[in-house]
Amino acid sequence: MGPKAKKSGSKKKKVTKAERLKLLQEEEERRLKEEEEARLKYEKEEMERLEIQRIEKEKWNRLEAKDLERRNEELEELYLLERCFPEAEKLKQETRMLSQWKHYIQCDGSPDPSIAQEMNTFISLWKEKTNETFEEVIEKSKVVLNLIEKLKFILLETPPCDLQDKNIIQYQESILQLQELLHLKFNVATEILLRQASTLADLDSGNMEKVIKDENVTLYVWANLKKNPRHRSVRFSETQIGFEIPRILATSDIAVRLLHTHYDHVSALHPVSTPSKEHTSSVTELVKDDVENVEKAISKEVEEESKQQEKQSHLIQEEKLKVEEEQDDIEVKMSSAEEESEAIKCELEMKVLSETVSAAQLLLVENSSEKPDFFENDMVDLFQFTTLGGVYHLDILELPPQCKPVKGWMIVEILKEGLQKYTYPPETTEDFETENAFPPIEVTLEVHENVIFFENPMVVRWDAEGKHWRTDGISNVSYKPKERLVTFSLDTFGPVTLIQDAHINMPYQSWELRPLDVNKVLLTVTTVFTEIQIQIKENLCMLSSVKLKDKKHISILEGTWMTPIPFIIALKEAGLNIFPTRYSHFYVVINNKARMNLSKFNVVPLVEVKAYRQMALLSSTFAFGWSKWNLLCNSTKVVFKVREHLPEECTENPNWALLMFSGDRAQRLKIKEESEAFSEALKEETEFHSTLYHMVRDFASKEAMEKVRSSNCQFVNSVCHMLLSTRLLSYS
Repeated sequence: MGPKAKKSGSKKKKVTKAERLKLLQEEEERRLKEEEEARLKYEKEEMERLEIQRIEKEKWNRLEAKDLERRNEELEELYLLERCFPEAEKLKQETRMLSQWKHYIQCDGSPDPSIAQEMNTFISLWKEKTNETFEEVIEKSKVVLNLIEKLKFILLETPPCDLQDKNIIQYQESILQLQELLHLKFNVATEILLRQASTLADLDSGNMEKVIKDENVTLYVWANLKKNPRHRSVRFSETQIGFEIPRILATSDIAVRLLHTHYDHVSALHPVSTPSKEHTSSVTELVKDDVENVEKAISKEVEEESKQQEKQSHLIQEEKLKVEEEQDDIEVKMSSAEEESEAIKCELEMKVLSETVSAAQLLLVENSSEKPDFFENDMVDLFQFTTLGGVYHLDILELPPQCKPVKGWMIVEILKEGLQKYTYPPETTEDFETENAFPPIEVTLEVHENVIFFENPMVVRWDAEGKHWRTDGISNVSYKPKERLVTFSLDTFGPVTLIQDAHINMPYQSWELRPLDVNKVLLTVTTVFTEIQIQIKENLCMLSSVKLKDKKHISILEGTWMTPIPFIIALKEAGLNIFPTRYSHFYVVINNKARMNLSKFNVVPLVEVKAYRQMALLSSTFAFGWSKWNLLCNSTKVVFKVREHLPEECTENPNWALLMFSGDRAQRLKIKEESEAFSEALKEETEFHSTLYHMVRDFASKEAMEKVRSSNCQFVNSVCHMLLSTRLLSYS
């Protein structure tokens, strides 16, 4: 047995109780020291923080006091600048009066649509006129459509305070009468044409085919004269438009008519629940009260002035008897008093007009607190969808008796009941062996060339009984975008149209308002599908360009200058809808500024209106743009980019400033568009102001502000109207 192995290492020294207590004491002293240092550090940091807060609060209080001190002065200056809006309205009123005068002296035989007697005479005379050919009716329809358009523009362009209820009812009734009479005339002209079907028959097929085209109406009509059961495919010459008819129709005395009206007079027949009068007049009633008060003030001022003038004239007569040499001085005083009275009256009238314009602008951005009526699954919600490309009136007609030559005369039997529709399928089908005797009719239509569909169009039919568009009764829909052809199967004939989501371009991805020249700007709105550029100058707007997926699209509207309201309607009818309605917030996921409950929403429309008005005032020299922070700021505030725009400056890397505006306060933000988080902190060495005008003046050049003050009133009003109509701050 070998020797014992030696234990490696030294024996561990045993810690005594005294040493252990000493170590614990040292550790406790170290902990207390660290806590004391941490406490002192925290107290120091807290004192520094409180000092910074105190300094910031003092600075903020000084800025608020400074802002409050100059608020009245800034608002008064803004009021003087915003006089351009009532001035523009006065010019509009003068233009309307001048238009009526020009129509009066023109004496071209067309009626004045605003005068009921002239409209009634025009309608009565045209009703009495008979035996008009289709070409004659089309020519007359240009006058009728022009009258309808004028009446609609009167209702849209005239301020509510200038329109009486009886006038509104009169204009609406005139529009409806003209629409009904125009369609009746088309039916009568079709009957006259079909009476001559045998004389217009094609030599090859033996059937009659006729196409009549015009800028507003296109007629396709086919008369089945031969009744050949094998001839079931109808294609109109030089087009791909046509029908596939079943055997029963191919052997019947029928005519098939496709009347394509490039306008939509059918949707207006849909009963729409109008907003309550209390809601729509919530703003205007207040303004009317102000108007009445101001009018009373005007009449009171005039009465006082007249009494004063009478008193002065009496004194003058006495003075004439006493001192005739003072006559000249008294006349001068009277003249100055009259001028002062006229100035006061003019100022009060301008105030009334300014309040009226402000109320009208506020109504443009008001939202509805109630969702539109409930729609069944097959019914089309016209608040959500819009018709495009007009209406295709598809009809199967009974072929009227044909003209017959007898001894050099043409004899025709005229039916008392006029043009009759052929019922398909028949109301009773007992005499027919199979249920498949009445299959759906295949129809191929051509989409209007001036209409843009961003997605495949939906085909809907008109329900005459319920007076609404429906999606049922239509099947096998296919669309060829290149050929612009829509093919579908239809259970029964009637008016058909194509619809698209009215909010397909909302919300916008971005926007920019940029000056181009003196009193001329370019508004660019970028959506998921397109980029739309609109030029604005004086009281006119023009579609500058449309880009679809980085490709330029040629539109018939490009290069055509129009006043704002007709321009907006034209863009909507072309499928370029960037104009939300008072119900749009129910269908678009948008900024909560527009989705708030109206009970908590009183200030927001006013903030939006104030922002657009002041942006329009500055638009001749300053560029404005979309900011991502607008989604994150408080719902009672808006955030956007702004910069001074000079023609000679390089725009590759523009230096944008971020402004936040709450309606009564504007401030420049410290953050930039590229910052990581949103903050309402004020930019260093800047102040806040009561208006955007005074905010940008702090960092703008004198030349820029001079251009702003010399802007054309009609130009500013048009820019404001376009901003109010697009609602860029809520729908982007």
